[in-house]
Amino acid sequence: MHHRRTDFPQDFLFGTATSSYQIEGHAQGGAGRTHWDDFAETPGNVVRAENGDLACDHLHRYEEDLDLVAGAGFDAYRFSTSWARVLPEGRGAVNQEGLDFYDRLTDAMLERGLKPCATLYHWEMPSALNDLGGWRNRDVAGWFADFTEIIMRRIGDRMHSVAPINEPWCVAWLSHFLGGQAPGLRDIRATARAMHHVLLAHGRSIEVMRGLGMDNLGGVFNMEWSEPADDSEAAHRKAALYDGIYNRWFMGGVFKGAYPENVLEGLLPHMPAGWQDDFPTITQKLDWCGINYYTRKLIAPGPGPWPALREVEGVLAKTYMDWEIYPEGLYRFLTRTAKEYTGDLPLYVTENGMAGHDDIVAGEIDDSHRTDYIDQHLDAVQRAIEEGVPAKGYFVWSLLDNYEWSFGYDKRFGLVHVDFDTLARTPKASYHALADALKG
Repeated sequence: MHHRRTDFPQDFLFGTATSSYQIEGHAQGGAGRTHWDDFAETPGNVVRAENGDLACDHLHRYEEDLDLVAGAGFDAYRFSTSWARVLPEGRGAVNQEGLDFYDRLTDAMLERGLKPCATLYHWEMPSALNDLGGWRNRDVAGWFADFTEIIMRRIGDRMHSVAPINEPWCVAWLSHFLGGQAPGLRDIRATARAMHHVLLAHGRSIEVMRGLGMDNLGGVFNMEWSEPADDSEAAHRKAALYDGIYNRWFMGGVFKGAYPENVLEGLLPHMPAGWQDDFPTITQKLDWCGINYYTRKLIAPGPGPWPALREVEGVLAKTYMDWEIYPEGLYRFLTRTAKEYTGDLPLYVTENGMAGHDDIVAGEIDDSHRTDYIDQHLDAVQRAIEEGVPAKGYFVWSLLDNYEWSFGYDKRFGLVHVDFDTLARTPKASYHALADALKG
């Protein structure tokens, strides 16, 4: 890598990230069923109908995995908790084995000098709550607040930072309008409710943690840079609408107490009653903002009803996810977020990384493509810092090759290769490059 730790401010955090369902092994340890289990068992939803039953068996191998985090010289580890591991039915009886696991995991991070950075929800809704409407049901905000209190009463005293919900666009739009993730709906009314309720739940969760005396609380938003596919007025309008749906709806709700008008044009008839009255809860004060960034999209007008837009094939180099590599988008989001939404609030790149083939050859994995990707995006972060943006950290997605949702185990994002037959871990060249860079 051409970057070194010393290229960044002294208080800048370097970390790596994972999520519970993708690595833990959800069929073990008393966890309850989730809508991802249901989604994966439905034919056609997931490559080879693969699920997170075993995943990387992090539940039993977490010490080995945390040794890898510490061994690379990272400052922090961003992990998520599983709602259904703690509350198998989403409410009611607590699975003490699940709470005990997160307790041990937290202590193991601290023992290795790692800052625990928790995300409470990374997409696995307990099936029993999904049966009651899940994110479509306003009661989800209360259910999630109760879960927040249970898990944070146990481990909140040792957290460096906490965010309630990972990537609200995926939770709401991708999963309820596009049908690409659990619960796999394609329903505009369900979408409008989910897009509002996910932010209401975020706000309620922040309220609960403030009530527990916690601080350093933030929100994590996935962002995708949107550009018109051509210079036509129609393409510019649709690119702005895509930006509104993907980025501005969630940022605007949390930081401005308002949703973008171009998105409300389509969703307003389907919004839950009284939604305007929820902004005092949604806009709970945050201590930082996290941005998950991977790619951009070229947008053009499309057929059919609202939103009537389509993605156009990009021209830049792509990752194994077929996502364009566009570091400029990260720079633009960091500068735009600070200017338009957050001001002096610390910003963190909470996820950034790429999928590759990453085959083992003679016992080694040469993923120089990943090292170059990280370098390019660190260039973007450094450029933003030089212009006064309060960017305070960068987390690589992901520590391990893992269960990549509807793509099953095909897409490898890890700094560490996982053999899904033997579960053997093998650090890739990018891991070693980062470890060298983080020495100083």
